[in-house]
Amino acid sequence: MGAAAARSALASAGRAANEAVSFVVFLLLDALEVLLCVVYKVADYVVEGAWRPCYCSSRSASSPASAATGKIVVSERGGSKVVSMLSATRLHLEDISDTLYTRPSVLACAAAASASASSSQRRAAPGVTVHSAIVQMLRGKVGGGIGDGKHRPYPSPRWSDCHCANCNPADTDRLFVHVEAPPQASTEEDVLFIHGFISSSGFWTETVLPHVSPAARSRRRLFAVDLLGFGRSPKPADSLYTLREHVEMIERSVIERHGVKSFHIVAHSLGSILALALAVRHPAAVRSLTLVAPPYFPVPRGEVGTRYVLRTVAPRRVWPPIAFGASVACWYEHLSRTVSIVLCKHHRLWELAFRVFTLYRVRTYLMDGFFCHTHIASWHTLHNIICGSAGKIDRCLEVVRDQLTCDVTVYHGSDDELLPVQCSYAVKSKIPRAQVKVIDGKDHVTIVVRRQKDLARELEEIWDRKR
Repeated sequence: MGAAAARSALASAGRAANEAVSFVVFLLLDALEVLLCVVYKVADYVVEGAWRPCYCSSRSASSPASAATGKIVVSERGGSKVVSMLSATRLHLEDISDTLYTRPSVLACAAAASASASSSQRRAAPGVTVHSAIVQMLRGKVGGGIGDGKHRPYPSPRWSDCHCANCNPADTDRLFVHVEAPPQASTEEDVLFIHGFISSSGFWTETVLPHVSPAARSRRRLFAVDLLGFGRSPKPADSLYTLREHVEMIERSVIERHGVKSFHIVAHSLGSILALALAVRHPAAVRSLTLVAPPYFPVPRGEVGTRYVLRTVAPRRVWPPIAFGASVACWYEHLSRTVSIVLCKHHRLWELAFRVFTLYRVRTYLMDGFFCHTHIASWHTLHNIICGSAGKIDRCLEVVRDQLTCDVTVYHGSDDELLPVQCSYAVKSKIPRAQVKVIDGKDHVTIVVRRQKDLARELEEIWDRKR
């Protein structure tokens, strides 16, 4: 009993120390974020000749937005709210996560926590809002058609992005797709591999695909995509990287371009959200659904889904380190842009240094995928897909459960510190027929990278089950 009490007291002291240190650290980061906001506004104006919109301001245009801007119109179309500018650009508001512009500082959160229960439960009046940064992005997107001469398309790549050919492909209308097809003209079915956040098709082409058997290859085409904004795919500076944009680019680049009629989906992490959305859009074509470490967080009743996921994924704690990294990436727009400038703008230098340091003995495909993106792509994808999918995943899972007959298999590493195993069990709670396979001793990456041969064999068994 004495030893147990001592361990409990030590754990409590550790949690208290973590909270205290985290409060101070993130308080300083809040101050640094304000400074960086000013620095980047000046830098963008000097280099690009225009203020780049950011989400620091809480200003927004309320519906009808046309009264505030003279250019924006919010309307109902097919049961969804759509914002239009000069009828040239339409953006579904439910695709945009409010976590982009509702990220209170540490002090603001502390003040809210100390307020009275009645005031803390007070809610803003319902209505449609369009954040000023989104309005400005739409203005930049439609460019000179505005008529006031003050807005033009934002340059892509931007000064803070990498300008190499890999990061800026010539074909900006389609994703980069790695295709492995059998010699014969016709195949029975296809397989689509979707990578996770800040990764690339190399996550699959360098691991699982080389171990797919000749027999499986003879009957199927294998597709591995670089998602919009990542790897060797386009990285438009005026995109908001919504779930709709990501899925439509996959459809245009793979399903439509290659005439895919029947296919299996294998997806990792963030890619699992896109896989579910894609399956819902093509229910008759999907033969099986394999999700690896899906980021599914059921939202408790009474919580705002997007903000609950943000707090869960990024708890603003310095320990463990992965929580600190996620918190910096999610909460700080300008600080994460600084990280992107240091790592991604100079990715070729880092890749070379890594090769030299390891004497060219270590393959760098994970680093290549990690570095090849832009801040605009990573920031919007993180919020609009991970946080913004709260609630949407529930609907997708219900459709897969009730309307699809495909097998659903979920893999998760027991040592995954980024996304807990409970995420996969939550998927099964929504889809009872789903099979959850927890792999001991594997984490968020090694669930694939350290067991690619076994995973390839298991995937083939899943594919053959539906022949």
